[in-house]
Parts: sequence; C-alpha cells; structure tokens
Amino acid sequence: MVVGVPREIKNREYRVGLTPAGVRELCAHGHQVLVQQGAGLGAGYEDEAYARAGASLSADAATVFAQADMIVKVKEPQPDECRMLRSGQLLFAYLHLAADPEQARLLMASGSSAIAYESVRDRQGALPLLAPMSEVAGRLSIQQGARYLEKHHGGKGVLLGGVPGVAAARVLVLGGGVVGLSAARVAMGMGADVTILDRSLPRLRHLDDLYGDRLHTLYSSTETLEQQLERADLVIGAVLIPGAAAPRLVSRAMLQKMQPGTVMVDVAIDQGGCFETSRPTTHENPVFEVDGIIHYCVSNMPGAVPRTSTQALSHATLPFVLALANKGLHKALAEDACLREGLNIHAGQLSCAPVADALGLPWVPAEKALAG
Repeated sequence: MVVGVPREIKNREYRVGLTPAGVRELCAHGHQVLVQQGAGLGAGYEDEAYARAGASLSADAATVFAQADMIVKVKEPQPDECRMLRSGQLLFAYLHLAADPEQARLLMASGSSAIAYESVRDRQGALPLLAPMSEVAGRLSIQQGARYLEKHHGGKGVLLGGVPGVAAARVLVLGGGVVGLSAARVAMGMGADVTILDRSLPRLRHLDDLYGDRLHTLYSSTETLEQQLERADLVIGAVLIPGAAAPRLVSRAMLQKMQPGTVMVDVAIDQGGCFETSRPTTHENPVFEVDGIIHYCVSNMPGAVPRTSTQALSHATLPFVLALANKGLHKALAEDACLREGLNIHAGQLSCAPVADALGLPWVPAEKALAG
C-alpha cells in the first residue's frame, strides 16, 4: 500500500501524521510512504529523517493525495484537501464531523472512506486515539488558563497557586474524563483549589480515591454548576460524548453571575463546544470576551506543542495504520470491531450514528456500508 503524509495546513498546526520511526515500520512491512516536503518540520523532523527511514518526498500535497492509497493526517482535512480525495481512497485522521457539516458533505461527495481517530474504541470502550491528545489538551488548558488570568490579558489578575497568606485561584473542571483529570492534575500541581463536576458517581468515587481532600468532587446538576461558576476563576470545559456534539452546559445567562475576568477554556470546541457562547478560535487569535468573561476556544490546542503531541499520537495510531496497510480496509475492519467503530464515512454514506444525529442526516451501519 502507498501511505501518504501531507503537511498540515490548519492555522498554526505543526503536528504531522507519522514520525520517521512510523515510516520505518511501514517500510519494513513492505509498504511505500510518500511524505510531503516540510511535513514534519514543525514537530522537529527534517525531510532527511524521513528519507533515511525509507520515505519518498513530494514537493506538494496534490501529488501525495494523487498517489496514496491511504492518507494519514492529524487534523480534519480542509475543504481543498477534501476535494483532492477520491473514490476508494482511505483517510485516517481526526474528523469531528458532528460539528462540521461542510466537511461531512465534502467527504461524502469524494467517495472516499474516512476513519476518525476520535471514534475508534478499545475493548474496554475507551478511546485510545483520542486519549493522548486529550491528555495534552487537558494539561495545556491549565497553562493557557493561567496565562489569560493575568491582568494584561484581560483576566482577574489572579495567580493560580496563590502565595502564603493569599488564597489560591479556584479552578472548576466540567467533566472527570481524560481531559478533566489531566487538567485537574496540573492545576493541583500548581497549587490551585480544584473542583471537578461529573454525572458519573463511580468516576467521582475513583477520583476521590486517587486524590482525597486535595480534589473536590461534586455531582453535576444545573444548580451546582451555577453555584460553582459564581466563585470560579478558571473554568475548563472537558465534557465529551464520543462522536456526538458536546452538550451546552454553560448558557449565556450563567455568564451574568460570573465574576468579570473569569477565564473559560473550552476543550470540547472540536465537538461544537460545551459553552453556549463558544466559537472556534485559532492559536493566532485564541481568545474573545463575552459579557466580561474571557473565552479560550482554540480547536487544535495540542498543535501548540507539536513535538510532544506528534510522538504521543503516533504511538497510539501506528498499530492501526499498520493493520489497515497490511490487511486493507475491508479485512482490517472485519477483523477488528473496535477499529470498525471509527468508520464515519464510506463510499458516499455516513456510517456513524452520533454524527448523523448531530447533522440530521441518514446513516447506515458500518457493516452494511462496507458490504454495499
């Protein structure tokens, strides 16, 4: 199989779909890898490193898309990239289609097959290809939140960990999953007063067992959320419904009760955001203000630390890339139900129920789509 790795073109996106080590593994299995020149530079990988690993280099993305059987990316294809995909070709990347009807339409029109990293599950029901970037985004959410709490960035002028004699900042984390736990760990490490809200009592018990009185855990209800928002300095939106649009937990009306200069970081923005007032931003222009509240809604947060992110993502995706390359799409999905759950689009058909529900479109099960 010919595996193509184009350079990412989303704003300030410096990650790359495969590391040179990943290329070497694919080549050792008899596959060809075509890498666009400069694809790995943002993550610290020179073209020469890919060439030494066995890859061929292409001067432009068009050639990569034209020659590859499978495209391995990080972020969702931009419209021009979608138009370069063709029938029978396989795309393996983050897609987040529930919040992106245009991309869904273009991918369906291309006739290609698209597997979304964020939809692939393991045998325990977890999301192994989303988890590494969730860990990165959770940690980054605290770093960025602390930065924008500084007065010259529009925040309250509060130091996250406080100092002797002065209270630490109050950090409210909505969701106790991978993102939420990663955020809470960093916030606690910086000395903040941290509270996690979640609706899973087993998860709250688990967090309590891990951290005891270092971490406050509360069952999430509208009343509890409103009370906690009133006292929070930094709010992290970390909720996830796999494949589906994120629930809008914080309404605009709730902002009226919050303290001016509070910072909200919406890590769920890829799935539409969990704050009513959220809209996607970029690393170039990361924040905006609504009713005195600072919103940070960058849709590719891990792209800020591309070296770490690329390595973490590649470690998780490479076994699946190898399976798809070695066996082909149909056999790989037939043998692995977990990977099959990642199939979002096949031959013009939408094959992911949560995405279809979010977009109001019809869908067919992956097994039926593949059989057709």
